[in-house]
Amino acid sequence: MTLPIELPYQRPNSTFWESLMRSKLAGSFMKRTQVDAPAREPLHCDTPRISGADMAAVYFGERVAGDFYEVLRVGSSRVIFVMLDIAGRRADTREILFTVQRTFRERSSILFAEEDFNETSAMIQLCYAMNQTIIDRGVRNCSAFIGCYNEDVGTVCYANAGHTPALLRDRSGISLLAATGLPLGLFTHTTQGANTYRLEEESALLLVSRGVVEAISLRHDADSSLSSNFAMEGVVAAMEQAPIHRAYGLCLAMLRSAQQSAPQVVGGADLTTLALVRNSKGELNEYESLNRLNTGPVTDYRY
Repeated sequence: MTLPIELPYQRPNSTFWESLMRSKLAGSFMKRTQVDAPAREPLHCDTPRISGADMAAVYFGERVAGDFYEVLRVGSSRVIFVMLDIAGRRADTREILFTVQRTFRERSSILFAEEDFNETSAMIQLCYAMNQTIIDRGVRNCSAFIGCYNEDVGTVCYANAGHTPALLRDRSGISLLAATGLPLGLFTHTTQGANTYRLEEESALLLVSRGVVEAISLRHDADSSLSSNFAMEGVVAAMEQAPIHRAYGLCLAMLRSAQQSAPQVVGGADLTTLALVRNSKGELNEYESLNRLNTGPVTDYRY
């Protein structure tokens, strides 16, 4: 690369010229070879033990998109969890994910820590706080599903901000927990809602990212157009066949279904599943040995 050095009117002596060139070249070299500080990643988290229930989350992919999940114990009888997808590549959304995670941890630890409070109101306030955190760093579409499980009564208070519906499977069948509001990060003043469901014994709540929905739907309706690939019929059909004895096994079964449906999608997409199973009594051995899919390892990133 030629350095844009302006020559003086009179040629300087050789010592001055050599020192000038050395300083210019050294400065250019330092700029080109300076190692950037490692970018911050959202912190990993452990899934806490839950009385009378089982929770797990499994992530598979190259970590190129904006998928994110977090599980946190808040108080003696509540566990709060979130799954969100920020539009854009991870290189562009990393800092936003970091700050949203911090807001989620700090605000949920305050809003849900008391023994006697209004869960619906707390959930809406948490949505507002996370929404403002994203908007402070620019308008960006962020779908999110936030839930709080109460161990004492077996209920889940949730808000679905434009995320793919959660699936609730019990003895009566499968119900979809659809959106209760718009995605986060779009408007400073947006209306969010929250609902509460009770999980029966031997029931399961499943969250899947959009990548899972897309992959499974491609096989479920091979003749569908691109706009309908995100329909939930394929995910519902897959969950009907999946075992729900353990949360970890349910997550793996859904990822396997996505891999078998569209391996070309799985190879280049981020797939995330999170499951909550109440009063599970199955054995772990059957699923703990399943640590690989055909396209690569399944990694249990809790972050």
